[in-house]
Amino acid sequence: MSHIAHSCGVVPSQDAPSLGHRGGFLAVRLQDAFHFPALNTSVAEARRRVLARLREWGIDEVACDDAQLVVSELFTNAVRHTDSDKVSCQLRINGARLRIEVADQGHTPTEPRARCSGADEESGRGLLLVGALSQAWGVRPDDSGRGRVVWADLPHGPLPH
Repeated sequence: MSHIAHSCGVVPSQDAPSLGHRGGFLAVRLQDAFHFPALNTSVAEARRRVLARLREWGIDEVACDDAQLVVSELFTNAVRHTDSDKVSCQLRINGARLRIEVADQGHTPTEPRARCSGADEESGRGLLLVGALSQAWGVRPDDSGRGRVVWADLPHGPLPH
């Protein structure tokens, strides 16, 4: 049994299609949000949730694979490097862009940044991977001002008509 809860103000996925008319074409915006306890086991749960949701939305397999890797890295960082009780994730499709946001509740004195790791180090390459897979990524304070949101924008193939 998972510990999924939708965030306030975010439409559950079954109600997510939002149709807007922009520039003479119909734009579909899809979004979903969930959170899990800040535990190592939650990383795999988040990856599975993201894959299921993106497949439900008809997102291409390459983007699904990339999104799973990005969520895995960002969730792992939030679990290992913060004092959070829970880690939240938000997915949004806007046109040809998938925005992934992973939020923690507490932060360390340093901001997440990509770094080069030695060949014998077991960790430290996650944000380099996020940067390689995404069109852009960054960090901002969360709404409470205590935690952080790490976001990444990934391209995806067109949604089916």
